[in-house]
Amino acid sequence: MQNPPTITATSWLMVITLGLVWGATFMVIEIALTGITPFWLAAARIGFATLLTLAVWGARGFPLFLTTARPWGMLAFIGAFSSAIPFILLGWGQQFVTSGFAGVSMAAVALMVLPLAHFLIPGEAMTLRRLAGFLIGFAGVVILIGSQAFDSTGAALEPYGRLACIGAAACYAVSSVNMRLLPPIDPIGLAAVPMLFGTALVVPLAWTVEGPPPLPAPQTLLVLGFLGLVPTAGANLLRVLVVRSAGPVFMSLTNYQVPLWSVLLGVLILNEPARPGLLIAMILILAGVFISQWGALRRLFVRRPRPPASAPPA
Repeated sequence: MQNPPTITATSWLMVITLGLVWGATFMVIEIALTGITPFWLAAARIGFATLLTLAVWGARGFPLFLTTARPWGMLAFIGAFSSAIPFILLGWGQQFVTSGFAGVSMAAVALMVLPLAHFLIPGEAMTLRRLAGFLIGFAGVVILIGSQAFDSTGAALEPYGRLACIGAAACYAVSSVNMRLLPPIDPIGLAAVPMLFGTALVVPLAWTVEGPPPLPAPQTLLVLGFLGLVPTAGANLLRVLVVRSAGPVFMSLTNYQVPLWSVLLGVLILNEPARPGLLIAMILILAGVFISQWGALRRLFVRRPRPPASAPPA
């Protein structure tokens, strides 16, 4: 039986870091796509991250199962649905939909996690307050992205592209919930093994769709190395730690942060114009987080009085 989620100050720090890292990843991916095709970008990113994580795991002696249970099938399932399949769906789907729709789809992960966690995970009940908070945060994301969120590209395959993006969001939701349901497992091993399964799925598919792997320029290789190290290997380990300790509902707060950080970094670093409604969107997103996580915030900042010391024996 799983213990109820435990949300600490470290949990908040990790989930904010994930939002920042994944929000900045969009800029780096744009640079990488100038020197490599989409499927091989996904394959290189996952493959390089797998090698790095396996090296760290190997240095610790390859510990994995901490109980007699051996859930290999579930690890393979998580590997496919946490990286391989959503990477492929997003890479294909974004050819036919607006980036705004893709962003809203990723924000919808938080709403998809709620009913799944409600029925499957102790301590993750879908209360009215929690649902209201997530809906307010989702509204903030829609305002942040603007009207382009639901604009049509006119592409013949746009409906299927939208289904692909929503399917990717569903993959992230399902994999997070199932990761929480695993028995005790070494966190580094839990980060490495699913990515190994994901790599085994993505590389043959990239070869089939786009042909043999290209030889990128040195600059592109450096960018791919960064993508593998920081937003894939490092962030995947943080994701494992957050899901296993604080739960998938808390982890899903990252999906509201990603578009927010993406826009803010574009304004601050790339000198992009601030989008209309940015301040309102930020207020709604933060309000949604505050409402949905009120109990965790209260436990974090409000100290409970200590019980009075018992009187010494006479």
